[in-house]
Amino acid sequence: MNIAVNTRLLLDNRLEGIGWFTYETLKRIVTIHPEHTFYFIFDRPYDKKFVFSKNVIPVVTGPQARHPVLFYLWFEFSVPRVLKKIGADMFISPDGYGSLRAKTPELLVMHDLNFEHYPKDLPRIITKYYKYFFPKFAAKASRIATVSDFSKKDIQALYNIPGDKIDIIYNGVNENYHPVTPEKQTEVKKRYTAGCDYFIYIGALLPRKNLKNLFLAFDMFRGKNNADIKLVIVGARKWWTAEMEDIYNGLDHKSDIIFTGRLNSEELNDILGSALALTYISYFEGFGIPILEAFRCDVPVITSDQTSMPEVAGEAALLADPFQPASVAEAMSRIFLEPTLRDNLIERGRKRMNDFSWDRTAALLWQSVEKTFPG
Repeated sequence: MNIAVNTRLLLDNRLEGIGWFTYETLKRIVTIHPEHTFYFIFDRPYDKKFVFSKNVIPVVTGPQARHPVLFYLWFEFSVPRVLKKIGADMFISPDGYGSLRAKTPELLVMHDLNFEHYPKDLPRIITKYYKYFFPKFAAKASRIATVSDFSKKDIQALYNIPGDKIDIIYNGVNENYHPVTPEKQTEVKKRYTAGCDYFIYIGALLPRKNLKNLFLAFDMFRGKNNADIKLVIVGARKWWTAEMEDIYNGLDHKSDIIFTGRLNSEELNDILGSALALTYISYFEGFGIPILEAFRCDVPVITSDQTSMPEVAGEAALLADPFQPASVAEAMSRIFLEPTLRDNLIERGRKRMNDFSWDRTAALLWQSVEKTFPG
């Protein structure tokens, strides 16, 4: 087969959630299936490291799709033109975008429908694009894959898609994540927190990541516990809102919140692996990869009791109500005050992470490919 793939999110040193999904699954699939030719469609110049094997042919076609108008031009005109030119037998889109004009069978990976539930969390023009086009993409797709049972049920309910058209392919976790030695932990704490223990958040600073309630929870925790504990925030301020700024400025302990910005993979492992716990209390996630990353680093997890996060964490994390800062603060206090609980969560995390791997994700995605184009 000639298999075309939307690889516009394979960006050197800028891989995020869906970009990592694309990277980890495709590098396995193209290597395991040399009998097929894969056309990677980029919307800008690409790094050669993303051409994973000899059966990958990169294609660059503009415009760079980073705005709804450009989304439309790229997916409805540029992509169909490439598909026709290369004689594509199918089109895989790991970020859920389809092409209404293309005649090629499409396999879409729809990670979540957060914009349907919290439309105000995104710029208005982007939400408008998503809410108009994604139901149409889902209806037209030959097959849909998604990363949790929660997301499958959400797609079924909101877009009236038959369940037998949707496959669940859980995310994996980067195997480079590993526990950090006590010596390295001491070094990391000196570098970032003047030697203090800390809770950590890792991810984009988007509204749905619920930083405002994390800030309030940390302030409550510090108010109730006489301990010099910090909160470290790792990620770029992509959509830092006025509300988040106001809440942050009103905190009693805002000087104990440390922003690192983006970090490279080695730095991420070290700073996560040295934390007291990961605090990941989004109010909406299709999956939540940082939960698994913390498990691999032997770090306890406090996460949300909403959407997909209980499904991913199983019994290996403390669940809190993301809409109630007091619930999150209580979980933070338990981690701080109950060392036996912390040890138990670490042990459960070690077991839980064995249920997820990128090898398994890639194998399941390939099964979806075979269902999309059974010939």
